Amino acid sequence: MKRAYYSNSIKNFIKDDNSKILGELSLHHTHALEELQRNAWIAQIEILKDQLKEFPNGQVYFEFAIPRMGKRVDNIVIVNDVIFILEFKVGDNEYGNHAIEQVIDYTLDLKNFHEGSHHSKLIPVLISTNASKFENEQTYIDDLLTAARINKENLGEYLKHVAEQSNGENINWLEWETSIYKPTPTIIEAAQALYKGHNVQEISRSDAGAINLTKTADCLNNVVEFSKTNNKIAICFVTGVPGAGKTLAGLNIANERMKSDEDEHAVFLSGNGPLVEVLREALTRDEVATSKLNGKPLTKKQAAIKANSFIQNIHHFRDDNLISEKAPVEKVVVFDEAQRAWTKEKASSFMKIKKGKADFNMSEPEFLIDVMNRHKDWCVIICLIGGGQEINTGEAGLEEWVLALKEHYSEWDIHYSNLIIEDKNYLRDQSLIKWLNDNGESEKDLHLAVSVRSFRSEQLSNFVHKLLELDTVATKSLFEKIKNEYPIVVTRDLDIAKGWLRNQAKGSERIGLVGSSGARRLRPHSIDVKNEISPSDWFLNDENDIRSSYFLEVVATEFDIQGLEIDWVCLAWGANFHINSYNEWNYQKFSGTKWQSINQEVTKQYLINTYRVLLTRARQGMVLFIPEGSELDHTRLNEFYNGTYEYLKEIGIQELTKENFIEIKKEKYVVKTKTKTSTKQKNINSLDKELHYSIQEPKPNLFSTKVHNTPSSKNLSTEKIGKFVKRKMHELIENDLIDNNELIKLQNLDYCINTFHLRYPLLKKKLSTDPENILRYWKGSLNIRGNRYFICSEWYEQPDNNDRPYFEKWLNKIIIKHVNKKNPLDLTIAENQIEFARNYAMYKDSIDLPKEVNDQIDDFINDYNKGFTTNQETYNSILECIHQFIRSLKA
Repeated sequence: MKRAYYSNSIKNFIKDDNSKILGELSLHHTHALEELQRNAWIAQIEILKDQLKEFPNGQVYFEFAIPRMGKRVDNIVIVNDVIFILEFKVGDNEYGNHAIEQVIDYTLDLKNFHEGSHHSKLIPVLISTNASKFENEQTYIDDLLTAARINKENLGEYLKHVAEQSNGENINWLEWETSIYKPTPTIIEAAQALYKGHNVQEISRSDAGAINLTKTADCLNNVVEFSKTNNKIAICFVTGVPGAGKTLAGLNIANERMKSDEDEHAVFLSGNGPLVEVLREALTRDEVATSKLNGKPLTKKQAAIKANSFIQNIHHFRDDNLISEKAPVEKVVVFDEAQRAWTKEKASSFMKIKKGKADFNMSEPEFLIDVMNRHKDWCVIICLIGGGQEINTGEAGLEEWVLALKEHYSEWDIHYSNLIIEDKNYLRDQSLIKWLNDNGESEKDLHLAVSVRSFRSEQLSNFVHKLLELDTVATKSLFEKIKNEYPIVVTRDLDIAKGWLRNQAKGSERIGLVGSSGARRLRPHSIDVKNEISPSDWFLNDENDIRSSYFLEVVATEFDIQGLEIDWVCLAWGANFHINSYNEWNYQKFSGTKWQSINQEVTKQYLINTYRVLLTRARQGMVLFIPEGSELDHTRLNEFYNGTYEYLKEIGIQELTKENFIEIKKEKYVVKTKTKTSTKQKNINSLDKELHYSIQEPKPNLFSTKVHNTPSSKNLSTEKIGKFVKRKMHELIENDLIDNNELIKLQNLDYCINTFHLRYPLLKKKLSTDPENILRYWKGSLNIRGNRYFICSEWYEQPDNNDRPYFEKWLNKIIIKHVNKKNPLDLTIAENQIEFARNYAMYKDSIDLPKEVNDQIDDFINDYNKGFTTNQETYNSILECIHQFIRSLKA
């Protein structure tokens, strides 16, 4: 199958007829071809032919497939040893953040998963055709921290410059385009791809380490087909190491067996509420987007109906079948994380208290088998089992499933992974092991042995296993093998941990903060594990949403993240699970105001499994945050943390401190084309226009000034934005100019985003537990009417990201309120005077006014800064004087 809709040598591409190229692109396009897409292709063809004419050698591709993402790159151009990934934004006059992330994502996908690109030089390029020229920083582009920003006029110039600077071996484009693509999608990406009709081979790696994912799918399909043909009832137990693709295998079989035309229905069931919520929401959003591309748009509600029938909560399935005694419509049922089904005691208690079923006396596994046993012809249950991943009281593990089969359903065909007999993490009861061995079929293809969650290191699950066993020698040896491909670091500074995550992430790679639900004394570090998150917002929303994982403000616990994964993780390690003075794990739970020891072995195992889950959630790398203890707080003693920290350093994990870590300040990407006002004459014209308008009539709304008319940082002041904001806020607070209504607003994030362009509230009320120095706020709180507040320090003043106009606009509003209270003149007088001050500040460095005029204006500005209005007659006189002077200059 061709990866690109069109490919050719640059030389032949330039000779090719445009209509022929367009026809070939249209032929391969699977959706309805809209005018917008057609026009975009026409523009790309014309621009590339014009800009590539000086390249005698090279290869060009249109619509090159990125299977893992289910998308296509606009263009790829190979010149010498460099692969340029091009994303066109035809007609755009700005370099948008989303577009830059998109092209970086394409580049990373090829770098990580396309064999021919692993060691090649890849350059992401965003072409906003109508944007102004941008000075690119090539070092950042080479490191994939950003993309080159190019317009339609300088694309060729940039490609030539980069190609000439590179001196590697020329790429054999034929070998490159036919090299193996080995994707490792997240479970969310995999669900979306399977839902669209892709098969598991297309979206999984093809190397020997992960080939059994396909074999597992084949084995399960064989069982289903045999049962269907021979009217058999069967159950399969699939095992695998954390991240091996058990959920992917389950989603795949459920999707493949959705054959309603053959009266064969399948469903994917999970008791993991967050997983169900996230996958449903992801499928729904994707379906809505895809339907628009296909020209048959669906509402979100319509798309959700379909997604919700494919993925269901196991407890809802249970409750539905409590009401009815009929066989369910589904013939193939996949139970994800089946080890988490409830024991007889927990299920009976729940049914009695919550459902009023006093006579319910079955474990959840027994009841679910009983429901499927209602089928008179055939059915198949597929249980996905994670060994050593039971994390909650009342979770049955595999033993309840085997016990139910032995005691009540021994006539079922049983197919089980060979690891169930061989590994103590799955079954501990020797009598059940013997019974299963005698009555079931062992299938080696039902075990997934290699983690595909971390495409960087297949040894991660082994490393975590040995780490939790406190096997220092083996753990150290395994870490040596994985550390170059899968970075792990440790720190005692949460700010450094967050900075490390931001440094590592590129494009839209997801970062997040996780912790144990029992780590209750992380609260002094603003990590509240009791604060519930919205899983779909945390996992799916972008970096501009404060609820998303990107903001590193809300922590996901083991219950939120089990079965899911993100790229880069910060694990905040709690005092509930630490190494004591005997070099053994100490198990604790927090009750009331103190820690209590955990003595029950099963509860200890739950806690070990909690950290096993948390340590295996990152696809690419993680930072371990071990807080400093405090001898002044009996719940956070040094002994609760130091042993764990020393153990992690002993096995070779690098320690990050303020001495050896620097956070890379990544730029904000959006760069808008601005009107140039650099010449003296343009400044004169602009000021004349503004002053003329001020004299003619009062401005109805001072605060509707457009962005391109706001001052840039170099025009405003030599005082840096941070110092300016801090000084002005101190003045406002000292003079009690912030009223209660405004005080409430300044603590509201949405208000501060819209008003100041900030990502955090401008004011943060100091809690009794807060130190005097907190992240993203200036050190030292200030008293405002009896309470203490921190002032946000995250202010920027760059050509493409200028926060000063937003703050000044708000400051003017506060001053206007104050002026009007002190001297109740008509409000428009104050508005006009402040508008004049702003305009004068913008242009005064570029216009030589007579000294007497400057002196008058300076007096006026001083009055304005003190909160006084000038007499309207005097004010108009000053304006007229300046107006006449400018007229004489223009003449």
